[in-house]
Amino acid sequence: MFTWISNIVFSCFNSLRHYARMDSDDEDESSSTGNSLMWRRDLQRHSCGEFSFAVCQANGEIEDYSQVEIGSNVLFVGIYDGHGGPEASRFIRNRIFQHIIRIAQESRTLCEGTLREAIAATEDDFMTIVSRSFRIDSSMAQVGSCVLVGLIWRGILYIANLGDSRAVVGCAGRCNSIIAEQLTRDHNVGREDIRQELRALHPNDPDIVVMNRGAWRVKGIIQVSRTIGDAYLKTPPFSLDPTFPHIPSGPLAEPVLSAEPSLFSRILQPNDKFLIFASDGLWEHLSNQKAAEIVNRYPRNGIARRLVKTALKEAARRARMEYRQLLNVKEGARRVYHDDITVIVIFLRQEADVNVPELSVRAFVDASGPSSFRTLGDLLMP
Repeated sequence: MFTWISNIVFSCFNSLRHYARMDSDDEDESSSTGNSLMWRRDLQRHSCGEFSFAVCQANGEIEDYSQVEIGSNVLFVGIYDGHGGPEASRFIRNRIFQHIIRIAQESRTLCEGTLREAIAATEDDFMTIVSRSFRIDSSMAQVGSCVLVGLIWRGILYIANLGDSRAVVGCAGRCNSIIAEQLTRDHNVGREDIRQELRALHPNDPDIVVMNRGAWRVKGIIQVSRTIGDAYLKTPPFSLDPTFPHIPSGPLAEPVLSAEPSLFSRILQPNDKFLIFASDGLWEHLSNQKAAEIVNRYPRNGIARRLVKTALKEAARRARMEYRQLLNVKEGARRVYHDDITVIVIFLRQEADVNVPELSVRAFVDASGPSSFRTLGDLLMP
């Protein structure tokens, strides 16, 4: 009897200590420079459940742009992890959803092809801007972005990705366990299969993938093989500009990066509990399984922020510093320890709620506006 009672007391004490530690972490955040670098929507409804959304800035100017678009029977998620500057990722956020709406209106459907066409149209738009502005501002040819977009409609999940942002589904296992399944393919040349893919596409270029600064890189420059933008690695004449990174093998003879997305679709099942969409800023610190276990173990409210905080704590540990010390490092200098981090957790239920407000939620934008999904009318009705 005494052992049973003592176990209950010990369990309660541990729970209190856990929540006290959580409160202490929140106090550290609110009193630090780092608090202004975090944006979040802790929990909000969508037509098929709820979502939690958080972003932490590391760069001097944030290069992760992101959005959640809520319709009466549909949900869109987009994460755009920029590099070389914020221009490409910001442009994608402002343009790609417009193309999805236009294509859906023309085709009267939403599917994998909708996402593929929207990415192609967005790439064309951005490359047109680069070409027109090149003589005035050649730096635009060096800006690019990874893309991860997801669409849930009529019980089916459609995903398209370029680069190494990642989507993971958490599936219910035995005894309340959770099983993490990666839904996307990382287009990062740190992976042997991606290096082999590039070598097969460029058999006459022995320098297509080169080890540089401790990592495999396309032409010794960039780690991802598929992006929007990066015109100087896709359009050979741009590679001649002397202000761009030096290409060891000389000016390009052909494009070395692609804007062709990997596509995936899944009929959502009752044991699919949640989805995690995140930029590689999260995945360089957390495994798929660890992230899924955190989402499964803790309350929904603020779970995206919890994932970001867990990644930050891991970044601090690797740097051999205290978490609160990391929070006091300002933007720009923070990039030494971690990248911009974007996390969107989508909780799923089988029935759709058509009474959810149609909203457009964008990171670091305080006010939510109406979503353009409303223009699709009857197409989105159950």
